[in-house]
Amino acid sequence: MFYRVLKYVILGPLLRLFFRPRIEGLENIPESGAAVVAGNHLSFSDHFVMPAILPRRITFLAKAEYFTGPGIKGRLIAAFFRGVGQIPVDRTGGRASESAIDAALGVLGRGELLGIYPEGTRSHDGRLYRGRTGVAVMALRAGAPVVPCAMVGTFELQPPGRKFPRLGRVTIRFGRPLDFSRFAGMEGERYAVRSVTDEIMYAIMELSGQEYVDRYAGEVKAEQAQRGLGARLRRKSS
Repeated sequence: MFYRVLKYVILGPLLRLFFRPRIEGLENIPESGAAVVAGNHLSFSDHFVMPAILPRRITFLAKAEYFTGPGIKGRLIAAFFRGVGQIPVDRTGGRASESAIDAALGVLGRGELLGIYPEGTRSHDGRLYRGRTGVAVMALRAGAPVVPCAMVGTFELQPPGRKFPRLGRVTIRFGRPLDFSRFAGMEGERYAVRSVTDEIMYAIMELSGQEYVDRYAGEVKAEQAQRGLGARLRRKSS
């Protein structure tokens, strides 16, 4: 009920008014049955814009930090993500990540749409980074097609660090579903899941026109943060 009210009464109309989303390739979203929608991740706004325009309900994997933030703001964000049925993902790996995969497979097992950002985090500079293989594992285990998706313009309207988006227009492109049945039963083989993930990322790159970086975004951001910390320490000591 909360999801429907938010989508059709509150958030959906507002997003359509402020972002005026241009939709391309909507016919590539299956009208029924399980599918994984894999997209680039440029902005916090991505969580809202794409679900608002899809005629079908979509459940996203969202980082666990959205569910554990401190203070009133943290509780409100957590309540929102729980209310719309999003799945928290613990990005530290291990059993916690396996639990998220199990929950995601439950969504696909019910014949629903699952949304995922294979990069694992928002791009800090607008480029497209190497995908993590969880998307391939889920698609292969479920035997579900993967629909590549590109968000265009959300980075310019709400880049990381900006609390509220600017007004503007965004484009959402959906590519043709990718069939990975040739890799059936190979979700435990590293080469297979890497190949599937890279094919998905290439399709996203083709749709978005982004520059591709063959490194994980999280690693690059951590390195930049470390260099920034070192620079600040040097300035203090000089």
